[in-house]
Amino acid sequence: MVILLAITGGLVFYLFVVSRAHSYLSDDPQACVNCHIMAPQYATWAHSSHRERAHCNDCHVPHDNFLVKYYFKAKDGLRHATIFTLRKEPQVIFIREEGREVVQDNCILCHSNLVTDDTLMAYNPRFHGASMERECWECHRETPHGRVNSLSSVPYARVPVTGSAVPGWMRRLMETEKDD
Repeated sequence: MVILLAITGGLVFYLFVVSRAHSYLSDDPQACVNCHIMAPQYATWAHSSHRERAHCNDCHVPHDNFLVKYYFKAKDGLRHATIFTLRKEPQVIFIREEGREVVQDNCILCHSNLVTDDTLMAYNPRFHGASMERECWECHRETPHGRVNSLSSVPYARVPVTGSAVPGWMRRLMETEKDD
């Protein structure tokens, strides 16, 4: 029983390290490109005006409190990990309804002065102010990700290269065997 528990614990620890799960506890935007599928979103954000003030979690994670934030991250992360492990990721990703609501709430949180500005509402009669009958991206369609369909939409973008998932001790062992 102890051996089985040790093996299971070792495998869980190994998967935690290989998947870079610890990076998801941070707010570092580079954690979002641990999966290659997020490269276009990272690249377009990195070339937007939002990069100076907002990171991925500022828009895509609720800010109600610590528990809500990390519960959302854990739930979303587990779903993403399952999809990527099973190789079921789509060519083009779309935000789910729960994520849309979080992004809308966070747009309003950061830009509340704009959605209550009488001058702005007088200038644009289609704008319905704080009632928010429309989602922000109905007008601000390309903020902050531009038109993201694939890396071809940002062909000269620089995206951080993730390291190898093969642990160093295993790489050294393979190199030693190759030299023999």
